[in-house]
Amino acid sequence: MLNPILVSGIQPSGRLHIGNYLGALKNFVDLQNSGKYQCYFFIADLHSLTEPYEPKEKSKQVLELFADYLASGLSPKKSMLFLQSQIPAHSELAWIFDTIVPLGELYRMTQFKDKSENQRENVNAGLLTYPALMAADILLYDAKFVPVGDDQDQHLELTRTLARKFNARFPAHRSSGSEGGGKTFIEPQALHTAIPRVMSLANPMKKMSKSVPESCLFLDDEPETIKKKIARAVTDSGSEVKYDPKHKAGISNLLGIYSALSGEPVQKLEKRFSGKTYSVFKESLAKTIAGHFADFRKRKKALTAKSSQLKAILISGSKKAAVVANKKIAEVKKKVGIAI
Repeated sequence: MLNPILVSGIQPSGRLHIGNYLGALKNFVDLQNSGKYQCYFFIADLHSLTEPYEPKEKSKQVLELFADYLASGLSPKKSMLFLQSQIPAHSELAWIFDTIVPLGELYRMTQFKDKSENQRENVNAGLLTYPALMAADILLYDAKFVPVGDDQDQHLELTRTLARKFNARFPAHRSSGSEGGGKTFIEPQALHTAIPRVMSLANPMKKMSKSVPESCLFLDDEPETIKKKIARAVTDSGSEVKYDPKHKAGISNLLGIYSALSGEPVQKLEKRFSGKTYSVFKESLAKTIAGHFADFRKRKKALTAKSSQLKAILISGSKKAAVVANKKIAEVKKKVGIAI
């Protein structure tokens, strides 16, 4: 019996930081290596077009993100790795979903409200219909599981709703035989894992963001850069290395990062650094971060030096994923009456 399918992706929008790694990429690698799933991991370049970008930079961002995928441990031998825009079925299915999703459902999406507020000069239709494309990304591959953070739960619930709506509106015909028979889509389940919320080094009340690079730890930062950023990281007026997000947000954020990368529980770290100064703790943290990503930096440097090889692997993976997607979109077109 085949393992259940799992689908997820990351947008190419610049260098990945440690929050992206702990929130998604590290989890992808762990899920791949668990042997429990058939993993489909894609680069969500169509989604990334909804935010401001420079066309000349987009292709570079795609290849850099794919280098991050491979350098972190994702393998085309273990997972299906592909580029969203290389498979037209994603856009085709998204449009079909656009015709059945009520407008009110899209307007109530929290992410649409937040992004519309944050990029007022570019409130495009893609921000509104984003969930329909996300649903297509997932349902095209009969995904049973989708690793998501809490901020994506609302979108995944809409994906489940669209699957039900489509199945009810376009039921299988008895005369259709085995091909296209039964329900077209299965309703995917969220796969939640414990993910630390990584905050800005300069303002621990805000999430880490690449838009403020000096307070952001990028995966390919050199050890000396990491050391300087950690040394400048905000802590508090006290001196105790203690996890207390409410009263000691800064040091708690750093403890969370340390624990996530070292695998050492926060409580053990508190004991280890009991009576030690913040500077001693920060020095140890900087070494831990630099060491954790040492192999990653080497692999990424080697991969980015061979862009043609990166492209070839990505194109090959996209062709394999397209075989699966094309079969599903053909079934969908037949159900809705536009197949000839």
